Amino acid sequence: MHKMTPSFVASALAMSLALAFPVNAAQAAATSAPALVQEAPLRAHLAFLSNDLLEGRGTGQRGADLAALYLETQAQALGLTPGNGNSFRQSVQIAGVKTLPAESSLKLEANGKALPAAFGKDWVFAPGDATAVHQLNAGLVFVGYGIKAADEKWDDFKGVDLKGKILVAMVNDPQPTAEQPNRFNGKGLTYYGRWTYKFEEAKRQGAAGVILIHTTPTASYDWSVIQNSWSGVERFQLAAGTLGTPLQGWMTDDTARALFKAAGQDLDTLRAAAERADFKPVPLNASVNGEMKAAVRKVEQFNIAAVVPGTDPTLKDEVVIYSAHYDHLGKQGDSGDTIFNGAVDNASGSAALLAMAQEARRAPTRRSQMFLWVAAEEQGLLGSAAYATSPLWPLAKTAANLNLDSLNFVGATRDIGTEGSERTELGKMATAAAKAMGMHIAKAEPDLAGGYFRSDHFSFAKNGVPAFSIESGSEYIKDPAGSAEKAKAYGKRYHQASDEYDPAWDLSGMLQTAQFTLNLGRIIANNPKLPEWKAGDAFARPRNVK
Repeated sequence: MHKMTPSFVASALAMSLALAFPVNAAQAAATSAPALVQEAPLRAHLAFLSNDLLEGRGTGQRGADLAALYLETQAQALGLTPGNGNSFRQSVQIAGVKTLPAESSLKLEANGKALPAAFGKDWVFAPGDATAVHQLNAGLVFVGYGIKAADEKWDDFKGVDLKGKILVAMVNDPQPTAEQPNRFNGKGLTYYGRWTYKFEEAKRQGAAGVILIHTTPTASYDWSVIQNSWSGVERFQLAAGTLGTPLQGWMTDDTARALFKAAGQDLDTLRAAAERADFKPVPLNASVNGEMKAAVRKVEQFNIAAVVPGTDPTLKDEVVIYSAHYDHLGKQGDSGDTIFNGAVDNASGSAALLAMAQEARRAPTRRSQMFLWVAAEEQGLLGSAAYATSPLWPLAKTAANLNLDSLNFVGATRDIGTEGSERTELGKMATAAAKAMGMHIAKAEPDLAGGYFRSDHFSFAKNGVPAFSIESGSEYIKDPAGSAEKAKAYGKRYHQASDEYDPAWDLSGMLQTAQFTLNLGRIIANNPKLPEWKAGDAFARPRNVK
């Protein structure tokens, strides 16, 4: 068997892509230039970014500042162009909010009597508008799923005036029926089912707040996840732009049942009614009363943006954006291992972008390419949301966003995950890129947990830019069973202090993912036209580039 050299692989790849996407002479020259991602820089960046010295890269902590500085200096060393005028930095203004339950007197009341509900155990709450003190005396209204979706012909609000009310809503979205098996994407979750959407819609309705009813099946995680994210910890939100409602929170299913019963309602009956399109808001004989206090501070974090300018006189004004978040959970606790290193999540994606940028600099494309490291993803996609609100490159001239989050540290695979690419023309391009590398696209599964809406690419998608995250495959080439077990075992390290770098890792899978992403980006960057959304997609917007 002949050994395939990197140059042979590059030539074969270029030929395959050229056959898949016809190009003119100038485009062919750009496409044929080798751009092979190297393991050595990827491993070095990964080891450094996940080192204890960076203290877990926590938002608002010293480690995140060190990570931003490292990415900035590495981009400069690679000879990349600053993405924000003369600077690689884009300021992200963030508010840190920590509820002070001991100093708060907030309580749930039904029929004039306080419900025994303990913060953390039974319910959690926080200000959604970065304000330290709120006096609340607001009635509760059950709004079903809290969804207003013209594309689904669904409106849980029916024009009812909800200004100043506290909305009580279910998470997830209306379930499919025998008559409508595909409503709200059938078994898959739509963005209307995400808790973030519920908070956004409550604001649009003019509500004073919103409390979500938690169940493990509808949320896809148990109550402990809510407790860990809301109870006794600092949470972050953007300090500029559209802020949330004064009150945001969750309650357990048991608490909701007790509250509805005390208010003279049956929760199960109302849940059943909320599955119908004719549902109307139901005022409850209940309220939220008292004072809510929180410690609030302002924090400045930074997105890091670096550009490889395009070669085409016209297309260089358009851009392909590769993104990854560099933050993790930082330092937490007072004893034991207090550093949440986030080696896989997401030092891996951040390191891959640096290794990719090194090769992109050597072999530019017709369109420009931006390498974007975003802040505060773990706090609710804040860095990417800030970018989408104030983009450094016009979104109308942004061809696509390819996002990397938690790369394959186990080993090379025969498949690659591209969930969400099928919503746009990126799907066909991804298939061609995979085929050129001897891979295929991983089998699509119903998106039960709404994964498409939980990574930084979504900040671009919801603003009309074709976008998705490239995910690890599962058909491992070496030791399939053992490799699958290694990948599964990571679930116990996810968001734990044990997500640490191991020098023994086989990075062939990580390198493969980075190479696929760069190859796909090059297809997009060299293609004569901008990719479009599929007709009828909820996030489709017509291109207006002239």
